[in-house]
Amino acid sequence: MTFDTLLVANRGEIAVRIIRTARELGLRTVAVYSDADRGAPHVRLADEAVRLGPAPAKESYLDADLVLKAAKDTGAGAIHPGYGFLSEDAAFARRCEDAGIVFVGPTPEQLELFGAKHTARAAAEAAGVPLAPGTGLLPGLTEALEAAARIGYPVMLKATGGGGGIGMSACRSADELTEAWERVQRVAAASFSSAGVFLERLVEHARHVEVQVFGDGRGRVVTFGDRDCSLQRRNQKVLEEAPAPGLPSAVRARLASCARDLCAAVGYRSAGTVEFVYDAAREEAYFLEVNTRLQVEHPVTEEIYGVDLVAWMLRLARGESEVVQEPGAPRGHAVEARVYAEDPSRDHRPSAGLLTRVEFPGGVRVDGWVETGTEVTTSYDPMLAKVIAYGSDRAHALERLDEALARTRVDGIETNLGLVRAALADPSFRRATHSTATLAEVTDPTQRIEVVSGGTLTTVQDWPGRTGYWQVGVPPCGPMDDLSFRLGNRALGNQEGAPGLECTLQGPTLRFTHTTTVCVTGAPAPVTVNGTAVAQWEPVTVPAGALLEVGAPTEHGLRTYVLVAGGGLDVPAFLGSASTFTLGRFGGHGGRALRTGDVLHGGSATDHGAPVPVGDRPVFSAAWRVGALEGPHAAPEFFTEDDIHDFYAADWKVHFNSARTGVRLVGPKPRWARTDGGEAGLHPSNIHDTPYSVGAVDYTGDMPVLLGPDGPSLGGFVCPATVVSTERWKLGQLRPGDTVRFAPLADDGSQRPAIVDGGVLARDGDVTYRRSGDDNLLVEFGPLQLDLALRMRVHALMEAVTEAALDGVTDLTPGIRSLQIQTDPGRLPQRELLTAVRDIARTLPPSDQLVVPSRTVHLPLSWDDPATREAIARYMAGVRDDAPWCPWNIEFIRRVNGLDSVDDVYRTVFDAEYLVLGLGDVYLGAPVATPLDPRHRLVTTKYNPARTWTAENSVGIGGAYLCVYGMEGPGGYQFVGRTTQVWSGWQQRGAFEPGSPWLLRFFDRIKWYPVEPDELLDLRADIISGRFVPRIEEGVFSLAEYEAFLAADSASIAEFRARQGAAFSAERDDWEAAGEFDRADAASAPAAPAAEVTVPAGGRLIEAEFAASVWQLNVKPGDRVTAGQPLLALEAMKMESRVSAPMDGVVHQVLTKPGAQVEAGTALVILTSAGPTVP
Repeated sequence: MTFDTLLVANRGEIAVRIIRTARELGLRTVAVYSDADRGAPHVRLADEAVRLGPAPAKESYLDADLVLKAAKDTGAGAIHPGYGFLSEDAAFARRCEDAGIVFVGPTPEQLELFGAKHTARAAAEAAGVPLAPGTGLLPGLTEALEAAARIGYPVMLKATGGGGGIGMSACRSADELTEAWERVQRVAAASFSSAGVFLERLVEHARHVEVQVFGDGRGRVVTFGDRDCSLQRRNQKVLEEAPAPGLPSAVRARLASCARDLCAAVGYRSAGTVEFVYDAAREEAYFLEVNTRLQVEHPVTEEIYGVDLVAWMLRLARGESEVVQEPGAPRGHAVEARVYAEDPSRDHRPSAGLLTRVEFPGGVRVDGWVETGTEVTTSYDPMLAKVIAYGSDRAHALERLDEALARTRVDGIETNLGLVRAALADPSFRRATHSTATLAEVTDPTQRIEVVSGGTLTTVQDWPGRTGYWQVGVPPCGPMDDLSFRLGNRALGNQEGAPGLECTLQGPTLRFTHTTTVCVTGAPAPVTVNGTAVAQWEPVTVPAGALLEVGAPTEHGLRTYVLVAGGGLDVPAFLGSASTFTLGRFGGHGGRALRTGDVLHGGSATDHGAPVPVGDRPVFSAAWRVGALEGPHAAPEFFTEDDIHDFYAADWKVHFNSARTGVRLVGPKPRWARTDGGEAGLHPSNIHDTPYSVGAVDYTGDMPVLLGPDGPSLGGFVCPATVVSTERWKLGQLRPGDTVRFAPLADDGSQRPAIVDGGVLARDGDVTYRRSGDDNLLVEFGPLQLDLALRMRVHALMEAVTEAALDGVTDLTPGIRSLQIQTDPGRLPQRELLTAVRDIARTLPPSDQLVVPSRTVHLPLSWDDPATREAIARYMAGVRDDAPWCPWNIEFIRRVNGLDSVDDVYRTVFDAEYLVLGLGDVYLGAPVATPLDPRHRLVTTKYNPARTWTAENSVGIGGAYLCVYGMEGPGGYQFVGRTTQVWSGWQQRGAFEPGSPWLLRFFDRIKWYPVEPDELLDLRADIISGRFVPRIEEGVFSLAEYEAFLAADSASIAEFRARQGAAFSAERDDWEAAGEFDRADAASAPAAPAAEVTVPAGGRLIEAEFAASVWQLNVKPGDRVTAGQPLLALEAMKMESRVSAPMDGVVHQVLTKPGAQVEAGTALVILTSAGPTVP
């Protein structure tokens, strides 16, 4: 019976519990898991883990064949089944024995005996255990009705194989029994191996009391006192305690004696529980059932007896029968609360989603499996954790549990925490006069804001958002119109940055369970409380139970804001802010936009609010004037003076393809002061990756984008102007079709001529200081070229500014040859910052003395990974199929670099050491890196137009740089493969340092090694769970040594560059001849305006309500449609909006096509009245 390896055939908290004890006993442990649990704690804790299959339990944890195979493959000599799943499966236990594997639990015969309730009753009766009046298996309804009349109503109809509240029904009359008969049989047949049913007397005000037993399998059985588990919902236990309170001594002794006698009579082996129904009024207890496994509530017994029941089970399974000893008397009292992922206010509906904060207090025992970042599914039992408090007596234990639950937080989904705390305070529970019906009368008092409808795009934001992480590609987020947001909070007496809701287009519908004061600000929109219109910009009291509805902005503006009194919404912070970054899946509520069924918390009523003064309220328009400062990259270096004049003179039109990341503008094409971007790219807009400012006018080619608060921190494009911080609120209200005229401002905010200084504030030798709005200073070193010496000088300045600790500096972001210093202009004006930084820069050491830490990070690369192939296929199917880099990016890389074969590309990539120069190029710690050896620098151009989809952690090359995409999204780098995560999100394990979800550091050297695609998928799962830790070697990078290497190999490097340059020039010539640079967007042809369309009599013209792109057509001419049926879908601001039929009818004409751009009022579809249906 000895074994040294234990397989735990379970998941969740019990798997964690068993593994910890097993390891304390010196056992090697094996975990099994489904796809849903790949990163779960029990998988990390085990010495080895085996995948069983997909998430459904029948295909994983309940598949006995897979579990046994895992045991054999790993050499496990024993299986502990925990509770649930296979724990009471006699056939599985027998198969374990037949395979020579110890089943840690009772014998198969004992599982069979007590697994069927009618045989369990017979065994109990034979052992003299008191039974509630009842029956054996009933052959039919007639016999059931006769027995019920004899026993007396009410009765409980039970399935013999049932448990956990499944397969039972209370019947208070013959009619109710008749109605329940077939239903219970049907549930029994579907849920268990038998459809057999029987009757028992129903004790209306019963308590559930049970006795913990442990047998050595040879007739010796000891008991560990009793427990009370009466607080239940739908026969599922919620609160348990030991000892059971309020039991007369004679009853307590009788229960222990009966439990011991029953189990001893069958030679019971291992842990088990004998359950009783206790009728307090009669002081009588009746046998209920035997649970032939470890119970969920076993910790309360362990606490008062100082025993480890799991250790007993494992020691007995190894043949140590001497472990079974009388435990002695209990000490003190213990209470356990089960924390469930369910919503008590919605009939205990299961909750699922991302846990954005999990906090359990110290000083109590917590058996759980969830943590911040856990994704909870509905595939399994909803229990998240058990909180167990021990005290010297019952009152002390209850007090400690209540304090612990008050300090427990589980955010992201709804739980029963509020209900459990209310149950703890229930007077009958405190008096120990409660019953199994008590919890049904307890209500959850937690304040809730229920999302009836989430609107188009509603997110939680706070101000100023997430600051201090720009250098690793984490955007600030926060409200796009921060002015409206802050004014609304002030009106309620909140801190101006308190968390609230940002609503894009159609706002949400919210139900408040408690009276709450709100203020709705932003663009003019209809706002109602229970259907009655209420004012914006002033506090409004929403009564308990009332609905607040926020409509779409009517004429001008795009976003509204909902703020709540009492300090704002109660949501957890991620990296210091509650703001939602939907692209990164963090912040706010579950890291996403609100949707129907969500529940928010926070808010209260207040009498201290005041309306926002009319003079302080922003003015909304369709023709915007936005103040901007010139720089960082204007005329005459990058743009011509005529370009800058045109820029300020133009009425720019807001493109439909705008979002929180940036607002795209349509207007005059620049003439440009350069023919190309030199080493940075073929287009004159290209520049070596440089930090961006929120509000920068970023020319991604010939079309500018106003960068928003969710925009990128680094990029390779020039920005001629930047919106000043006090004007950036307007970006949040620009809607497709609006016009924007930029007003050039001087440093002091006054109006000025367009051309003054080109954004250059000062030059010191080869150091240029550029203006980037009023709150950023961009410092550039040397000429516009890739030179690691320049990057080292950037790093030296960054460290020196950090060490200087200038009051007002809020962020430092390095680029390839530049450093952006962000300041709070109210504390440290830009001109004062400039003076201080110039002084610091003059003290920097010479470049050849610079040495920096430089780790070598070995990462797996799945070459030409299927995910990259899929992205290319999507691009060819949905964007363009004739691009020079299609159908295979690697062949394109070979061609433009003058290599002989794609094998040369492969060797070059895997031979190279890529030095990380920046983080966050394409967000979230994504590295921009270049090979140390110039002969390994493969150069390419980027996709044009860009891809709409790129798999997370795809690896690509653009210009001379390599990038790992930190998250799924659009992209333009040419693919070479895919790797593991460089951003860990909510959880940091293994190579990810606590509090730093980014893997890489500046000047790390990435060294690739090849893996197969399937192996990469395993490594991707394992790196997040901490089971895979990349090999990292410490080291340094010396600029002097590097420059010596370049000098020694200069001839070979020059030869390589010449060959590469010739190939690149040839490719450019081919593009020129093929008209690649003159490509027009085929989807931009205008659709027919409404005035040019003829509508038949009785027909209806359907028009676009806003500027957008036609995403999808759902109908064709001749189709019959019904009112409300989707006709087509428009895409604007990265959101899909359906256009539905306003009436029943027939599609007469479709006036647009997928991909077409439409304006507000563009004709889309003509409907005619439906004629009679043809038979």
